[in-house]
Amino acid sequence: MLQAKQTPPESITPEAPRKGIDLTLNGEHFRHTGDPKMTLLWYLRDVLHLTGTKYGCDSDQCGACTVMIDGKRALACETPMAKLAGSEVTTVEGLAGENGGLHPLQQAWIDEDAILCGYCQPGQLMAAAALLKIKPNPSDADIESLPNICRCGSYVRVRRAIKRAAKAMQGDA
Repeated sequence: MLQAKQTPPESITPEAPRKGIDLTLNGEHFRHTGDPKMTLLWYLRDVLHLTGTKYGCDSDQCGACTVMIDGKRALACETPMAKLAGSEVTTVEGLAGENGGLHPLQQAWIDEDAILCGYCQPGQLMAAAALLKIKPNPSDADIESLPNICRCGSYVRVRRAIKRAAKAMQGDA
């Protein structure tokens, strides 16, 4: 069956951009146009389908949802989208290098076999990345001050991995 040729309208009026909350996530611009009270955790998981940031406790106690906001450690379960206008957010999906190579922390996690069950590890990695930004050569006390909980008890391996990554990032590996 032949279809009649359609002619475009003489003028097209574009819709105005929807108002929302603009942020940079793992180097890409995003605009959240939904509920400003939605937490970053559920925006990442349910809207963007970035499931590396884990839901653990919903009460800021476990650290499984740790991300970096403007280079600082933050809990995605506690952060409403309304507070993120103009912010730069990094999740575990954005930790690797632009060329897809592993971040020194990710490689150290593998080398030290720090993963165990793996559920808390994205939050552990992000907390360690934020720590290394402010303390490139962290002490045991600095590492032990990270509030992330690992139910498998991989703390000794995590400490070794963070120290290995710190050396690698300083070119001493």
